Amino acid sequence: MSNTRQVSASAAGSITFGGELTVNRLGFGAMRITGEGIWGPPKDRAAALATLRRAVELDVNFIDTADSYGPDVSEELIAEALAPYPPGVVIATKGGWLRVGPGQWLHDASQGHLRQAVEGSLKKLRLDRIDLYQLHMPDHAISFEASMEALAELRLQGKIRLIGLSNVTQEHIERARKIVPIVSVQNRYSFADQEWNYVVDYCERNRIVFIPWAPLGFGATNDSVVSRIAKAHQATPRQIAIAWALQRSPMILPIPGTSSPAHVEENIAAAGLRLSDQEFKELLTVKRQFTTR
Repeated sequence: MSNTRQVSASAAGSITFGGELTVNRLGFGAMRITGEGIWGPPKDRAAALATLRRAVELDVNFIDTADSYGPDVSEELIAEALAPYPPGVVIATKGGWLRVGPGQWLHDASQGHLRQAVEGSLKKLRLDRIDLYQLHMPDHAISFEASMEALAELRLQGKIRLIGLSNVTQEHIERARKIVPIVSVQNRYSFADQEWNYVVDYCERNRIVFIPWAPLGFGATNDSVVSRIAKAHQATPRQIAIAWALQRSPMILPIPGTSSPAHVEENIAAAGLRLSDQEFKELLTVKRQFTTR
């Protein structure tokens, strides 16, 4: 990593949710500050707290979590590390999944559960209102419209400011928008994983923030193309992956996660990195190589 590159999330510029909530365009995903299997407390609690604080010191003002991370652990650590929150810091969370063990996830996006989940997140995060609340995933056993109506009601009650979706198709987004304004979509996406390209394009056309999870490409940063481009920029492969996401669309807000203060510094330094058009296109070839192995 270059020692001269600016290390600040503000170097990525800003992005606005729903025309009313502006943050720096490089955030922090708080899933990995929990234990193995996204279950229980972290092995190093002090490091997890230090990671959160270091991210905010480096101008990260958008932190994404969920009640199912731990469960509850991620939200509680965020509050312990940062509450009372510095001005401008936005905590986004999600609901609609249940946990029964490490690596195990169950759906529950029923209206009753979502109401309880919002109340629980408010308490754990020590907030009076959640700035961005996202449906974690549509529940095929529950009417999608019913789930969205529950969130719309919670918004009217002042418990949620803005509403987003996660793990959805364009059809889900369009159905949701008939019920309540949708300001963000969070799907799996990276230079090596282009399945949701059409959703990214839809979000850009409609000024909806797209939040890619797994922006590092599930190990594709080990590819020789990525390594070569990283070497040319005196950067790390992780930074190249983040830089690619930032350049893919002005509506993309990457949220790379880690439980290490050193890694959070590395990730945020990518905000000041700019790929050439040729490098950007070359990284798309990794998708074909990676997915056919």
